Amino acid sequence: MQPLAERMRPKNLDEYIGQQHLVGKGAILRQAIENNRIPSFILWGPPGVGKTTLASIVANQLDRPFFQLSAINSGVKDIREAIEKAKKQQFFSRPNPILFIDEIHRFSKSQQDALLGAVEKGIVTLIGATTENPSFEVIPALLSRAQVYILKPLEKQDLIHLVETAIQKDFHLKENSITVKEFNALLHYSGGDARKLHNALELVVSTLKDGVNEIVIDDAAVRSSIQQNMAVYDKGGEQHYDIASAFIKSIRGSDPNAAVYWLARMIEGGEDVKFIARRMIIAASEDIGLANPNALLMATTSFQAAQAVGLPEARIILSQAAVYLATSPKSNSTYLAIGKAQKQVRETGNLPVPLHLRNAPTKLMKSLDYGKNYKYSHDFEQNFVQQEYLPEEVTGTKHFEPQSNPQEVKIRARMQQLWKEKYGY
Repeated sequence: MQPLAERMRPKNLDEYIGQQHLVGKGAILRQAIENNRIPSFILWGPPGVGKTTLASIVANQLDRPFFQLSAINSGVKDIREAIEKAKKQQFFSRPNPILFIDEIHRFSKSQQDALLGAVEKGIVTLIGATTENPSFEVIPALLSRAQVYILKPLEKQDLIHLVETAIQKDFHLKENSITVKEFNALLHYSGGDARKLHNALELVVSTLKDGVNEIVIDDAAVRSSIQQNMAVYDKGGEQHYDIASAFIKSIRGSDPNAAVYWLARMIEGGEDVKFIARRMIIAASEDIGLANPNALLMATTSFQAAQAVGLPEARIILSQAAVYLATSPKSNSTYLAIGKAQKQVRETGNLPVPLHLRNAPTKLMKSLDYGKNYKYSHDFEQNFVQQEYLPEEVTGTKHFEPQSNPQEVKIRARMQQLWKEKYGY
């Protein structure tokens, strides 16, 4: 029997939940579908928000042949075979087939190159799905020939609606009288992923029914059912983001043993080397920052080196970087600084740049006092002179607060020497 998630997969846009900015009345993708003029496009969003379903609906509503490949287990040969099948579908005035590539970010450059010609010639309309930023993962030539549509996480009400719809419409669930008293645990275990939500619901119902026709689902029942059947619940490899989260939190928590363990879990699970290395680059800046500026250099170099040599040797490079980051002193001062600055920008809007800081390439600009009274720091002792660099409305605002690690203690002392009392360092 098919899993509940497959049984409940929508067949048309009216049944589709979420992503109203793309498929709601008058939205861009819906208009393209209704006009039967869809471009090649890439769906970028978190897992379980309907990327595969949306691609299938597009092909179904447009009555197009639909070929599907997964980047995890498809090579150049598979791509070429799919393209050849698509060519054979082209006769008379029939529209070109749709080629759906799941997890397109896992395709290598050569695999993406193999797609390029078919997309350029219109042999296929490409729909790609990815959880990673396509700007980093899709070659420019292919990206320039495809629209990118961003899918948003499902809202709480969307997830509740999915549960209620499944209980009302699924022919297996309808065999029982099911009442959901509490949704919190179901939503917690789903993590916003519709597939995981359906898995959880089906598992809980199968655990509770045991000869009982009236099933009452509350948070305690959900937690008990999931914990008893965790291996079944995670059978689809859906721990992907949980394990990545544990890896980063182990680095942040300065535990090299746990960091290497979760790294090994990702490697053994077939995780993409670039996915792992990219998260270490983020951690090097977000969690270590100025406490050890070399961490960012190490993480960036490990990304390049691991990508160059590939697995299995890349595991050694990733391990070196993970241990280095985990054992480094930690600081999130620059992460907090940019957050404070962005918050202030949102609150105060586009404040004018002070005249003395403006560029003055023309006579007119100079006559308007652009650049007037600007002091060139290198003309002064220690290459520093006190002057105002912020808009007048927010002068004296402090976004960056040095922390107590040795490197930032030195930074604090220098800021105190230069700025005296202005920023309270």
